[in-house]
Amino acid sequence: MKLSFKYGTTNIAFNVEYKNRKTMEIAVEPPNIITVTAPIGTSEEKVVEQVKFKANWIIQQIYSYKHMHYVHINRQFVNGESFMYLGRNYSLQIEVDLNIKNTKVKLFRGKFIVAAPNKNEEDIRKAMEVWYRGRAKEMIGLKVKYYQRFFNIVPTGIKVKEQKKRWGSCTSKNELLFNWRCIMAKAYALDYIIVHEMCHMYHKNHSKEFWELVASVMPDYEIRKEWLKNYGVRMDL
Repeated sequence: MKLSFKYGTTNIAFNVEYKNRKTMEIAVEPPNIITVTAPIGTSEEKVVEQVKFKANWIIQQIYSYKHMHYVHINRQFVNGESFMYLGRNYSLQIEVDLNIKNTKVKLFRGKFIVAAPNKNEEDIRKAMEVWYRGRAKEMIGLKVKYYQRFFNIVPTGIKVKEQKKRWGSCTSKNELLFNWRCIMAKAYALDYIIVHEMCHMYHKNHSKEFWELVASVMPDYEIRKEWLKNYGVRMDL
């Protein structure tokens, strides 16, 4: 269902999905996609009321997406900061527990919940990175397995590692290496990164033949590639 309302001179249009849940969630994705997930039975009036309450935040999110490739992202690991996972932004909620020794991270009800013995930002950053690496290793492994059906060559290995200047690479021995930050991308952009590197098992360059192979597996790869070009700068801690 699509709804909209005027906020000042701005028209805010959004999609509404009803699910068996207790709370309402509002998500803003690049470039200006607004999705509201509401409990079954919630009235349209109540949905619009809640979205209006968050209208200023929504406009700020859309503005940041519009200008993000010109702005340096300098995140702080404090309550309310925003972090990407599979193309969506989730706010950080830190819960201090003096009885625990190690900082733990989980994604729960639309938020990154961090349980920590203190609010040391570097410790929280490290814990967030560990969480991202774990998710990346798991999901990339599953996706490589899925796309293997399109390839006769099998990768000799799959690793998730630190690669700040590239999303992935393929070694001369056909080992696939992926930047752990890939897991921050929208799922369809992550799929593109994986297919791109798997095609390098056949062509170790970006020749015409290479791109033809990419297109044979993923005809809409250019759209996925464009998303990375526009929004990849936000995929960092």
